[in-house]
Amino acid sequence: MPMQKTFEEICTFEVLYRAYLAARKGKRKKVSAAQYEANALMLTERLAYILNTNTYQPGKFETFFVYEPKKRLVQAPAFVDKVVQHALVDNTLYEAITHSFIPANCASQIDKGMHYGLDLLKGFMTDYWHKNKTTDGWVLKCDVRHFFASINHDLLKQKLRKKVVDDRIFRLMCIYIDTSADGLPLGYQTSQLLALLFLDEFDHFVKERLRIKYYVRYMDDFLLIHPDKEYLRYCQKEIETFLAGLHLELNEKTNIFPLRHGVDFLGFHTYITESGQIIRKLRHSSVKRMKAKIRGWKKDYPAGKVTKKEILDSWTAWDAHAAHGNTYTLRREIAAQVSEIIGTQLRCHAPIRLSKTQKAMLEYKKRRKASQKAALEAAPPHHDGDPPW
Repeated sequence: MPMQKTFEEICTFEVLYRAYLAARKGKRKKVSAAQYEANALMLTERLAYILNTNTYQPGKFETFFVYEPKKRLVQAPAFVDKVVQHALVDNTLYEAITHSFIPANCASQIDKGMHYGLDLLKGFMTDYWHKNKTTDGWVLKCDVRHFFASINHDLLKQKLRKKVVDDRIFRLMCIYIDTSADGLPLGYQTSQLLALLFLDEFDHFVKERLRIKYYVRYMDDFLLIHPDKEYLRYCQKEIETFLAGLHLELNEKTNIFPLRHGVDFLGFHTYITESGQIIRKLRHSSVKRMKAKIRGWKKDYPAGKVTKKEILDSWTAWDAHAAHGNTYTLRREIAAQVSEIIGTQLRCHAPIRLSKTQKAMLEYKKRRKASQKAALEAAPPHHDGDPPW
C-alpha cells in the first residue's frame, strides 16, 4: 500500500489553495466559483480552520439533469465542497484506492479514460485474431443496472476502510457517502473514485477466478471475449452471483453474441474483418444528435440565440471524439455544414492512427506486469482456457 498523507497534512492552507485552483479550472464563469475567487485567501483560511476543528459539513448540492448520452440526474456539490474533495482525492485517496486496480479498469483515472478503453478493446480484438486466425468467437456484454444509485453504503465503507489509514479522512469520506440516502450522487469527484473501488474485487474475480484474458470495464459497462459460448454462459451466471453479493444486478441489455458482429462500446461500434482489420464506426445515435444540433444552429445562429464560440466548442469536441473511428468522410461532411452556418472554413482533426492503439496496449502490458506482482495466488480455474492475464 502506498504511503498516505494524514488529515492534518491535507487540511493546510497550501494544500487547500492548490485544491481551489484545481476546482476552478473550467468553472471560473460560474457564480459559485467567482464568489469564492473574490475572497479566495480568506475563504481558504476559514476552510482549513473548520476542517481542523471538526466543524465542517458539506453544503447543499445543486440538482439537474443531463440528457446526453442518456437522461441522468446529477447532484453537483457546492464549490467549497469541490475544493475539499480535490484536496482529498488529489493528495492521498487516488493513490490509496487505485493502486490495486487492474489495467482493464478504464474509467476516471490518470492516463486512462474512454479512448484508452476503446484502444484496449481494439488491441484485444487484434490479439484474438492473431492467436486464433479467425473471427469465430463470442462476446458477453454486460451493464450493471442503476449502478450509482444501487451502491450499498455499508459494503462501500467496508471496502474503503481497508484502503484508508487515517480515521479522520475515513470519517469525512463517510459523510460524503451518506450525502444521499441510497447510492452515490453523480457529480461528486469522490463518487467516481468510490464507484471504481466498489467493483475492484469484481475485476479481480473475472481475471483471476474466471480466467478471462480479454476483459474491459468502463465503470458499469464491461465485456468479456472468449472462443467458447458455453463458458461465457457459465461466466454470466457466476457474475450474477458475485454481483448479487454486492446488492447489484445486470440489466436486461446483457447478452452473448458472435464476435464477428462487432461490439457496441463507449460510443463506437468496433468490429473485425476476416482479414484481421479493425473497423471502428461512430454510434448512429451520436451522428443523429450532431445532425439535430446542426439543424438547431441553422435557426438559432442567425437569430443570435447561440454564439459562434458555442458552436465551435461543441463541434470541436464532437470531431475530436469522432476522430478515434473510421469517420473521416462523415466528419468532413459535418465540418462543411457547420462551416456554412458560421461562415468560417473548418478543418477536421487528423484521424487517430494505430500508434495510439499500440501505446494503449504497451501501457496495458506495463500495468498488467505491475498488477501481477501484487496479485494473490489464483484459485484453481473453473475452465481450462486462456491464462488469467
